[in-house]
Amino acid sequence: MASAASATRSRAPSGPVKFLRSSIGAKSVMALTGLILTAFVFGHMVGNLQIFLGPEPINRYGHFLQSLGELLWLIRFVLLATLIVHIASAARLIVLNRRARPIAYVLDDSVQVTFAARTMPWTGMILLAFVVYHLAHFTLGTVQPELFSHHDELGRHDIYAMVVLGFQDWFVTAWYVVANALLALHLSHGVSSLFQSLGVTTPSLRWPLVDLAGPAVGTAVLIGNLAIPLASWLGLLELPYGAM
Repeated sequence: MASAASATRSRAPSGPVKFLRSSIGAKSVMALTGLILTAFVFGHMVGNLQIFLGPEPINRYGHFLQSLGELLWLIRFVLLATLIVHIASAARLIVLNRRARPIAYVLDDSVQVTFAARTMPWTGMILLAFVVYHLAHFTLGTVQPELFSHHDELGRHDIYAMVVLGFQDWFVTAWYVVANALLALHLSHGVSSLFQSLGVTTPSLRWPLVDLAGPAVGTAVLIGNLAIPLASWLGLLELPYGAM
């Protein structure tokens, strides 16, 4: 009996592994990766908004990123790994929650769950599909490949023309509008909840600004990201000479 107990203890996960496999660990990992991804989304948006300054700033920005070479690919790899870990943690948390309550609870009107919170898994899956589409569109050039042939007068890839012309297609613009609306919904709950997952707030100690952080970030990202496709589709961004 002693040997069996000893063998059982030896097979038991160690402290850090046990923590990561727990629901608290999954929430913490999901919060940390979510924080990294949110920072990237915000920085990516700010960089892209340079398109409103004209072709030169956005093309210079794109050329700078391409000049990073292997470092750029390393950054992409880290972001991809972060996204995978985020998704895996979310999936594990769903499994653990279902194991904890195999029979669904009777609806309790005293429990207030927002629409954003209830739809987090669904918005996450749709956003994953959008990330694949977005990479195929503006990074790999497999969507609207003819737009990758444009170069500015300095021989740089003409990102300005690619974006403005790309959003002339109403279907592409509509897809970006829907995806960014779902992204805003996802962020509105995710950003606020990550503070609780990281222990900054507790059910008994909540900061009003923390509760407002998610909706504020979600709204800012929605406005910033939608400004580009809508301005392009509505003709508010002037097409570069000779781009047609």
